[in-house]
Amino acid sequence: MDYGYLTLVAPILTLAVAIATRKVPLAMLVGIFTGQLIICGWNPFAAINESVNGILSVCADTGNLKTFLFTALMGAFVILVRISGGVKGFVNYLTEQSKRVKSPRMAMLIAYVIGIIIFIDGLLSIMFTGVVTRPLIDKFKVSREKLAYICDATSAPVNAIIPLNSWGAMLMGLISAEIASGYIQGEPMNLLIRSLPFQFYSILSLLFVLFYIVTGKDWGPMKKAELRVRNTGKLYDDGVTPLLNDNDGFEELVEEGKENKWNMMFPLITLIGGAFIGLLVTGGGNLAAGDGTTAILYSVVITLLIMCVMYTKQGIMTAKEFGDSVMKGVSSMMGLVILLVLSFSIGGVIKGMGTGQFLASLLGDSIDGAFCPAIIFLMGALMAFCTGTSWGTFSIMMPIAVPMAVAMNGNILLTIGAVVSGGIFGDHCSPLSDTTILSSMSVGTDLYSHVKTQLPYALVTAACAAALYIAFGLIL
Repeated sequence: MDYGYLTLVAPILTLAVAIATRKVPLAMLVGIFTGQLIICGWNPFAAINESVNGILSVCADTGNLKTFLFTALMGAFVILVRISGGVKGFVNYLTEQSKRVKSPRMAMLIAYVIGIIIFIDGLLSIMFTGVVTRPLIDKFKVSREKLAYICDATSAPVNAIIPLNSWGAMLMGLISAEIASGYIQGEPMNLLIRSLPFQFYSILSLLFVLFYIVTGKDWGPMKKAELRVRNTGKLYDDGVTPLLNDNDGFEELVEEGKENKWNMMFPLITLIGGAFIGLLVTGGGNLAAGDGTTAILYSVVITLLIMCVMYTKQGIMTAKEFGDSVMKGVSSMMGLVILLVLSFSIGGVIKGMGTGQFLASLLGDSIDGAFCPAIIFLMGALMAFCTGTSWGTFSIMMPIAVPMAVAMNGNILLTIGAVVSGGIFGDHCSPLSDTTILSSMSVGTDLYSHVKTQLPYALVTAACAAALYIAFGLIL
């Protein structure tokens, strides 16, 4: 069915309730029910039934289950590296023994570099960056909102700019479809690589993050968060409950002065190495074709087994205590897992209503070819923000944008870059996006605080990207 403007009701209402109540799970439930209410012809009983069935179907999906398990087990990983003395040993090594990190700027730069280096998977990049640098960030009184922004603003943009991963494979597939349809000519990899310089939002996002780190010129809600930590030492605003708090109820089991940095570093190295190997294995030797979710899940399981051997051999804990700590870590992540389930569920409702296709249809046929890339970018950004999915946006916009550019004599490479950039914007800052949710969790803050502080930065970046698409559209 064609629901017209009704397709926008569920995402808009979700965002409105989230802003008004600051209770994102409640907002998502409202959005899921509202969407199903429209789909079910305003029958509330049918809507409730379909809402429950939709949530259960998300939980039953094998791919989703792998994501939920990985997320829950990462909670155990975070707790274990802390109580084993690994986190404190690592921080002491960087700040006191080696004197490598001497300032808040250096701590943030480490987070920035890690976010760029780990380009194989966005979720792994976010989790790794948050776990490694959160203790440093706290020590130098940098807000956790700032760290969440760094994690979020480097993960998806880097995945798109360095396409040696599943993102690259997916985008090449979409470009191949347009070649097969006869709209464009060339080789998918060649076209994707040549379009990389035109991914203006991704490039500007990385540059703006670096600018804020180096200069310290924060503004808006982010500046308030920075001043709060600097002046009061408070990690969160009053009344905020972080998605993951590894400090309450988890005491270190190692005596003062005997902390060992390798209790954190070796498991981290194992986690990253295992993910790379997993991608090669699941991809049949092709890193870009690997199954990122499966690779990371297996890597986390293997890493936890190695940690069990390490910590029990050192006498830090018994096998039973290790198992108890794993269960405590997993239970601490249940709130986040529920949030991810609801995020995936509302994404399914929005997709079922055809919100993305409706937004794309608003483009119309009366756009000047020079402004086509800018309009495509803005529509893709709006679509991705409302739906919380970059890949869904790519899938919808690419088959629309390329024929449109051909018909209007627009630049194809600029158009491909605009499609990718629009999708990245939503993946970066939408409260419905899994990467936004995981960024909040990995640094230990709440989702509302993260979205509130980074959204102004993302909007400025998007405005600059739109201006560049207009300028290059007129030039090329």
